[in-house]
Amino acid sequence: MFACAAMAFAIVGASAVLLAADVYLHWRVQNAGAVNVWGYRGPVVGRKQPNEVRVVVLGGSTAFGYGLPSNEAFPFYLEQMLNAKTTGVRYRVVNLGAPGQGAFGFRFDLEDYAYLGYDLAILYEGYNDLGKTDLPNAVPPRDGPNELLWRRQSPVFRATGYLPVLPLVLREKAMKLSAGGDLDAAYSGRVVFKPGLAARATAGALQAAASIADSLGSAIGRVTADPQAAQPGRLDTDTWRQYTASVLSAVRFARSRAVKVIVVTQPYASDSHIAQQRALVLALQSEFGSDPAVRYVNLGTLVSLRDRTMAYDGLHLVAKANELIASRLVAPVREMARPL
Repeated sequence: MFACAAMAFAIVGASAVLLAADVYLHWRVQNAGAVNVWGYRGPVVGRKQPNEVRVVVLGGSTAFGYGLPSNEAFPFYLEQMLNAKTTGVRYRVVNLGAPGQGAFGFRFDLEDYAYLGYDLAILYEGYNDLGKTDLPNAVPPRDGPNELLWRRQSPVFRATGYLPVLPLVLREKAMKLSAGGDLDAAYSGRVVFKPGLAARATAGALQAAASIADSLGSAIGRVTADPQAAQPGRLDTDTWRQYTASVLSAVRFARSRAVKVIVVTQPYASDSHIAQQRALVLALQSEFGSDPAVRYVNLGTLVSLRDRTMAYDGLHLVAKANELIASRLVAPVREMARPL
């Protein structure tokens, strides 16, 4: 009994230390480039207030605002603009962007954050579901469907809704070392840097520390992300059926819960992206063309991704471009927020 008690005390103590370190890291980095303790950008939103319209924005790194503080991502600007000239209604916009995640993750994020009581969902992603040719530099090539569930990789998040940031911080430090300081290249799989022995050793130690931090989550109990959700096979870039099916699945999920939806085409990245979005429009019209609670907004020509003063790496937008994106979504959001 004494041995069991000592072991339990040690586990609880170690877990408390890791949790305290993780909460502190969240506090340090959530505004700069990470997420809060519940896995989304910006401050934690409280209980939904009377006369509050709550909006969630889902997408990949361009919705997240990768490379920018949370108050320069377009969901932040959208909330500011919505509340600039309004009486009686308060808008709250929650940024659920997930770097690297494609349309496959939409439905899962809508499910995981249903407790927020959102009224409207904005679906903003297409780049992470393109193939392996005709791509912007910042988009990794893919042979198969993008089935990344960014938050559900964490057993802690799947079990509790709390998203630990410590393993992510340690892994990104290791990736940055291995990529010669270029984290973007590490994420996109375009690393050409060959790290020296010391850098490899340090990166290995950081990866090991990240694995130890992950073990705290594993101790809670393994929870599968969704064993039935995988879409095996090669990526369909002729009809874009896998991509459109993921978007339609998310819209169905939202509408089954009386949530309104705005599907947005991002600034065009390539001819393949244009073709993908045309397929999306046809799919939306076919299934939801008569539903006034589902709206499509095309921002494809709003910003040129070739203009490095607007897209710093040819894909991710700078603050002023995100403001422009937000400004074009104000009217659709206000119109959709009205009773049908």
